Amino acid sequence: MVNYFFDTYAIVELVKKNPKFMPYGEYPLITTMLNKIELYWWALNFNGEELGRLILNSLSKVQEIPNDVIESAMKLRKDQKKRDLSYADTIGYAFARKHNLLFLTGDKQFRDLPGVEYVE
Repeated sequence: MVNYFFDTYAIVELVKKNPKFMPYGEYPLITTMLNKIELYWWALNFNGEELGRLILNSLSKVQEIPNDVIESAMKLRKDQKKRDLSYADTIGYAFARKHNLLFLTGDKQFRDLPGVEYVE
């Protein structure tokens, strides 16, 4: 069975009940603390503190980011400088690659990278 790493984009689309992302709601939600922070920021700005707190409380099992993932991610970010990849997304992508997860996103900057499940 395949599992996914959910980037912030994918989780936001699940929260918004985007039909294209709803089938992924059946999978375990694997993400990092950085994505949790981005989600709270999104909720706070677009939906308010109540949704932000709900997200903070519901994402209790986020993954730690080991040093080798940070190294791999920042090398990728440097090598792919023209893509203007964010720290959180690049770390999530490197985490997914290390753990044989598909990186689930709707972010066009990752569309053609290996190990990505891009949902348009």
